[in-house]
Amino acid sequence: MKKSWKAVALSLVVVLLVSLLPSIPAKADTPASIMEKIKQAEQQKKEAEEQKKNAEEQKEQKQGQLSELTVKQGDLKVKLNGLNEELSEAADRLEAVEAQIADKEEEIEATKKELEEAKATEEAQYEAMKKRYKASYESPKETYFTILLGSTSFASFLNNTDYLRMVADYDAKLLGQYRETKNQVIEKEAKLEAEKVELDALRETVVEEEHRISELISTTSNYVREYQAQINTANKEISDYEQSISAKEAEIKQQEADIAQLKAQYERELALSRAAQAAAWRSIGDVNFEADDRTLLATIIYCEAGGEPYEGKLAVGAVVINRVLSSRYPNTISGVIYQPYQFSPVGSGRFALALAEGRANSDCYAAADQAMAGQTNVGTCLYFRTPLEGMQGTIIGGHIFY
Repeated sequence: MKKSWKAVALSLVVVLLVSLLPSIPAKADTPASIMEKIKQAEQQKKEAEEQKKNAEEQKEQKQGQLSELTVKQGDLKVKLNGLNEELSEAADRLEAVEAQIADKEEEIEATKKELEEAKATEEAQYEAMKKRYKASYESPKETYFTILLGSTSFASFLNNTDYLRMVADYDAKLLGQYRETKNQVIEKEAKLEAEKVELDALRETVVEEEHRISELISTTSNYVREYQAQINTANKEISDYEQSISAKEAEIKQQEADIAQLKAQYERELALSRAAQAAAWRSIGDVNFEADDRTLLATIIYCEAGGEPYEGKLAVGAVVINRVLSSRYPNTISGVIYQPYQFSPVGSGRFALALAEGRANSDCYAAADQAMAGQTNVGTCLYFRTPLEGMQGTIIGGHIFY
C-alpha cells in the first residue's frame, strides 16, 4: 500500500514538473524521423514543382492568347486606319459634290434670269409687232396698202413691197430668235435642274457612305478597345504567373537546401545510431532497478503500445531496457524515459496523466516484467516508430523497430 501511495505521489510530482516545463518536441530527431522529414520535404518540393509547371503552362497558354489578341488588334488597327482614310476621302467627295451643287444652283439662278430676260424680250418684240399692225389699221396713212399706193413708179412699188416684206420678215425673225433663245434657256434650265437632282442624289449617297464608314469606325474602335482591355488583362495574368513561378523557384531552392541539410543530418544521426549499436553494453544483471521502475515502464508501454498486441508491448519495453543497457543512454529506466525529446507521450503530458491515473493494464505490466528480466523480441533495437516506406527493421503491429 505504501508503495502505491509513493507511486501516486511520484506521478503527481512528474505531472507538476511536466506542466512547468516549456513545450518541447515529442521526440528527438532519429534517423527514421529525419527520413520522414526528408520524404515530406521531397513531397512538398514535388508539389511545388508541379505548381511551377502548371504556372509555366498557364503562362505559355496565356502568352499564346496574348499573341493572338495582339495580331487581331493589329489587324483591326490596320482596318481602322483604312476606314479613316475612306472617311477622309468621302468627306472630300462630299465637299466637292456640295461645291458642284452650289455652282449648279448659281447656274440655275443665272439661267432663270436669262429665261426671264428672254421672255421679257419676246414679249416686248411681240408687243412691238402688235403695235405696228395696230397702227397700220388705225392710221390709214401709215398702212402697208397706202404705202404701196403711194408708189410713184413700178420700181418704187417693188421697192416698197420689198421694204414691207423685209420689215415683216425682220419682225418674224426677231420673234423666232427670241422664242428660240427662250426655248434654249428653258432646255438649259431643265438640264441644270436634272444635273442638280443627280448631284443631290450623289450627295445623299456620299452622306450615307460617310455615315456607314463612321459606324464602322465606331464599331472597330470599340473592338480595338476591347482587345486592348483583354491584352492588359493577359499581361497582368502573365505577370502574376511570372511572380508565382519566381516564388515557386525560390521555394524549390529552399526545399532543396532543406533536403540537403536533412540528408546530412540523417547521415549524422545514422552514424550516431550505429555508434550506439557498437558501443559497450551492460548486462541485465548489472542494472539496479528502482521500486517505481516497473510502474514507469508499464505506463510508457501503455502510452506507446496500449492498442498493440502483446508482442508490440514487449517490443516497446525491450527498446527501453536496451537503452538502459547501452552506454550511449542513461543507465536507469526513469533516466531513459524522461530523457528530453525521446518519447512523445512524456513531452505531451499524456504519460504523466496515465501514470497518475494508473491506466497501465496487466498486459503492460507483464511486458514490463519480461523486459526487465532481459527478454527481447527485437534484439538490440534502440528505436521504434510507425513504419515508413523503404525503412529496414522489424515490424510488429503498428510499429517498426530498428
